[in-house]
Amino acid sequence: MLAKRIIPCLDVHAGRVVKGVNFVNLRDAGDPVEQAKVYDREGADELVFLDITATHEGRDTMHKVARAVADQVFIPFTVGGGIRSVEDMRAMLRSGADKVAINSAAVHAPELISAGAWDFGAQAIVVAIDARRINGQYAVNSEQSAFMNAQSPDWLAEREDLRVTAASQWEVYVRGGRVPTGIDAVAWAQEAERRGAGELLLTSMDGDGTKSGYDVALTRAVSDAVNIPVIASGGAGTQQHFADALIEGNADAALAASLFHFRELAIADVKSYLAERNVAVRI
Repeated sequence: MLAKRIIPCLDVHAGRVVKGVNFVNLRDAGDPVEQAKVYDREGADELVFLDITATHEGRDTMHKVARAVADQVFIPFTVGGGIRSVEDMRAMLRSGADKVAINSAAVHAPELISAGAWDFGAQAIVVAIDARRINGQYAVNSEQSAFMNAQSPDWLAEREDLRVTAASQWEVYVRGGRVPTGIDAVAWAQEAERRGAGELLLTSMDGDGTKSGYDVALTRAVSDAVNIPVIASGGAGTQQHFADALIEGNADAALAASLFHFRELAIADVKSYLAERNVAVRI
């Protein structure tokens, strides 16, 4: 049995680690390189760095941070935010990242998933999915229409199987959670796998930063629909929440940010808790 992974996520804005609630109200949480060194020492299995405003602001990702982390940290790490081409992927991987995460760019140009997997291997390509619960009351609003018509690439107009329907429970959002797409989250997860993604980083926008627990139903729905690893993200608040995501949600890894950044929980304690419940973890 493969060990389940515990992954701190460092959301980076203007060179600093930040954390908010539901993608807003950001608080400073320290220097990304120093935080990475601490997590390496404390037993994190991997790290994820997300430049959270790179796509929205049209900037490139933080190559200097990646190089500094690669020089001082000895666990795998993923970098995402603003990666829009194979060349961007190559540059980030050359800077020292083990994997790259793509979100908005993957929705706009899903061939980027396949191109990245072809050039660097599926294991290096993480597709990040920001999903929000619909609660059975879906209606296309003007913002969605703008994306789905004026901004939406041609390929999406031809894929009715990816569209949110009355039966859908979660919708994909892009541009740092700012823009709804009208795409069903579970269907998009399957499409990402088909196109070559090696892993999915699945964030519940409803749970993000709330500490009320992962969206276990979302995590389970996606995990059961694909055959690649799924990282649960959004909502960790207690040790039990990690167990819920990994056992009930069938996730391969659980990601958290503020709990670890502000020292509310220690990675070692979370792992000990999981081990006591017969969850395979690396101690």
